[in-house]
Amino acid sequence: GKAPRDMGTFHILCWTLNMILNILTRSSSPGCDRMDTKDWAIGMIFLLQTTAGLLGNCSLLYHFLFLYLTGGTSRSTDVILKHMTLANLLVLLSKGIPETLAALGSKHFLDDFGCKLLFYIQKVSRDVSIGTTCILSVFQVIMISPRDSRWAQLQGKAPRYLGTFSILCWVLNMMLNISVPIYTSDRLNNTTSIRHIDHIYCFSVGYSSITYKIYVSLVSFRDGFRLGLMVGSSGSMVLILHRHKQRVRYIHRHDQSARPSPETTATQTILVLVCCFVSLWTLSSVLHSCVAIFNNPSFWLKNTSKLIAACFPALSPYILMSHDSRVSRCFFL
Repeated sequence: GKAPRDMGTFHILCWTLNMILNILTRSSSPGCDRMDTKDWAIGMIFLLQTTAGLLGNCSLLYHFLFLYLTGGTSRSTDVILKHMTLANLLVLLSKGIPETLAALGSKHFLDDFGCKLLFYIQKVSRDVSIGTTCILSVFQVIMISPRDSRWAQLQGKAPRYLGTFSILCWVLNMMLNISVPIYTSDRLNNTTSIRHIDHIYCFSVGYSSITYKIYVSLVSFRDGFRLGLMVGSSGSMVLILHRHKQRVRYIHRHDQSARPSPETTATQTILVLVCCFVSLWTLSSVLHSCVAIFNNPSFWLKNTSKLIAACFPALSPYILMSHDSRVSRCFFL
């Protein structure tokens, strides 16, 4: 009786072990450099982070698929969460696995087309992950706003346009990052002296000093604007929840068994998710700036910056599943 229920677990474990063995085999091949203890340690950390993130995001996608096939209860935020989970999964596949291989000794294991495609997927999925998190936080503010607020007239329309905004987020980021493959290559041209960034397995080439500064400024402004929206919406959610708690305080005094409403629980989940994202994004930006400022950044500074950058895609599915009662019911069933 337990065998059918355990088949999915065995498949996941089998897939994980095969991935680990393939990575270890590749890292010990003759074409790889001899690894130090610190290289092996950081490689194992990358491997654990990537494996945990992939399993978490795949489990969350399976949860949404299970609800769809069985006709389970769906929420208005599920649409945007599906796109966010898919984007985070692509981030881990396009960045976590190559960084793990590079940390374990493999260098320049991709051809020119592979480098261009990989970096394009990295940039698009990262930007979609940020964009969907921003949309999610703004949407939740609209949905929990009081009936007499200026957002009340949007409460009936907002859920219908979540899918449209999610697809639009993908399309816009695919268009904005269309130039990424042009400045990505698997090797450097030794006949010319050009600015480049060595990612161990690929190169970012062709950036002049002025172009690079303009690009970084535009990306920082765009990310800062979305971060500001998330911070503002989080503050609004905290304020709305505080006022709601003040209004219903007398109910809890007379009814000790009163539980938080589904809207309150969903809002608290999104608050945790957004706070986690803002904290990790801020820390990642500081570390990335340190790497860019120092001429010869240390081994640990560079790899810590990469690890922090991939923390949110790896942690977000566990935050969502831990606050969603449907997940436990789904898997127990």
